[in-house]
Amino acid sequence: MSIKTVAVVGCGIGRSHIIEGYLPHPDMFKITAICDLNEVRLKEVGDEFGIARRTASFDELLTDETIDIIDICTPPGIHLEQVIAALRAGKHVICEKPLTGSLAGVDAIMQAERVAKGVLMPIFQYRYGDGIEKAKRIIAAGVAGKPYLGSVETFWLRTPEYYAVPWRGKWETELGGVLVTHALHQHDMLMHLMGPVSKVFGRVSTRVNDIEVEDCASASLLMQSGALVSLSCTLGSQEEISRLRLHFQNVTFESSHEPYAPGKDPWRIIAANDQVQGQIDALIADWTPVAPRFTTQMRHFHRHLNGQGPLPVTSRDARDALELVTAIYQSSDAGCEVTLPIKGDSPKYAKWRATTR
Repeated sequence: MSIKTVAVVGCGIGRSHIIEGYLPHPDMFKITAICDLNEVRLKEVGDEFGIARRTASFDELLTDETIDIIDICTPPGIHLEQVIAALRAGKHVICEKPLTGSLAGVDAIMQAERVAKGVLMPIFQYRYGDGIEKAKRIIAAGVAGKPYLGSVETFWLRTPEYYAVPWRGKWETELGGVLVTHALHQHDMLMHLMGPVSKVFGRVSTRVNDIEVEDCASASLLMQSGALVSLSCTLGSQEEISRLRLHFQNVTFESSHEPYAPGKDPWRIIAANDQVQGQIDALIADWTPVAPRFTTQMRHFHRHLNGQGPLPVTSRDARDALELVTAIYQSSDAGCEVTLPIKGDSPKYAKWRATTR
């Protein structure tokens, strides 16, 4: 199994990629370079992990034939240009969420991906952990039955100090608020377990901080399956939790309340009766513990690059999540229900900026 060389671009969340995603897999990855415009952070991270090559030049990495993977952990406003440039340079690409700031941007990335030598994997690390993967196995096996209803809560806290970072809280550089940079993970988890969305009615508001983008949102969804789902998000909660509670014909699932790793156990898996419980017990009798977050996503990515499994998260997954964001923004501005899919003639297709209240 070949070791892939990695350049991490952006040493903020990139540091978490190193700790959780790469260091646990020394037989799969080797970090050969880090890139950041902040010289202090570049030195700190380089010294911490013994990474000798440090640069402020993204373009320098693109022309380096010894680098297999470019891992983009930069502010959201420059993801689009960096992802396309890395794909055109023939690199495999990992990109933090959000992949970009519009459906037009996602479609441009997908077009570049179609003719690229390398593979693109967006980051949705909350899909990984014992809790969510047990739920996924039970649903995929048909044991859960018909989906009825769900609720997804992202109750986090962000103070003015958080927004002291210059690119945060602005449409041009952060690309959105709680829906884009915080709740996007939980909403991806919902679709990962309950399938695609059909119709959306949503509202967004800025109530917690003096910023451009939304920090509160709510939405009512009709899933393609017919299930009903409510979404609630705020960055003004005095207790931080992330919670999914999904009701199916035979099983109710409730996630861990851990705000930044809701895929981990403990999940409550509540069977309708003893017969269903027996089916669940049989399905997970051979369960092997799953490391949460980046550890498992990066392992699956390496397996895919070696032809040993599917790409764990695709650009289509990222598009689905961002299409939901677009629909909520469009619904909030227009005050009416929005039907998916959102096409090129949508007023939010090219630029999804919402009118916050």
